[in-house]
Amino acid sequence: MKKLFYLLVLVLIAGVCYSEKAFATGAIAISEEEEMYGVCTGASDKDQAKTCAMKACKDHGGTECTFRVWFEKCGAVAMSTKYFGIGWGKDKETAESKAIEDCDHNCVVVASECEK
Repeated sequence: MKKLFYLLVLVLIAGVCYSEKAFATGAIAISEEEEMYGVCTGASDKDQAKTCAMKACKDHGGTECTFRVWFEKCGAVAMSTKYFGIGWGKDKETAESKAIEDCDHNCVVVASECEK
């Protein structure tokens, strides 16, 4: 009976670890006023993904960067002169399409990244 209990605990721990990683592979940060962005993929957890996206936004020149979203597979940013949109999905085309739809002001995709 103890072996079954320990096996169940091990399976639950593995499930929690896997699910955290599955939903934290990428992130997007935006600096609206400065029209800057940061996209990050390949992070091992949500905190790392957020930190990476914020750093990428600041590295592009943003000083007012704010975290926007985590994504599992692909993420994209679309921008115009005053507006932005973000999107995510199972592939690059879906993420880009959602980013353009989210912007809805003659935006173009300025970044799209996918987890490998």
